[in-house]
Amino acid sequence: MKTILIAEDNDSNYILMTYILKRNYNLLRARHGGEAVEMVANNEVDMILMDIKMPVMDGLEATRKIRETHPSLPIIALTANAFDSDREQALAAGCSDFLPKPVSSEVCLRTIAKYI
Repeated sequence: MKTILIAEDNDSNYILMTYILKRNYNLLRARHGGEAVEMVANNEVDMILMDIKMPVMDGLEATRKIRETHPSLPIIALTANAFDSDREQALAAGCSDFLPKPVSSEVCLRTIAKYI
């Protein structure tokens, strides 16, 4: 079973993602970008769902750091900021794709299936 790291500081958003994904994937959680960088270094991860606005280290900075060591790892930005400029920033930081919150289970699963 593939493993997805969910980088999300908000408990209710994390719970929603586990509800959508737990039947098909092993899930790991990071509560901030620094923890996500650490977890990718220490675990076999097939994909990251990366919140952009997090404490300690935001998702954009975490994505840049992860790209240094894992250039081909799929990273999907998940954010409540759904403006075109937010999408452009996420893609420029190295995200593979972008999903605005709230995300539907159908769109989330379809997007993940494109990468793993």
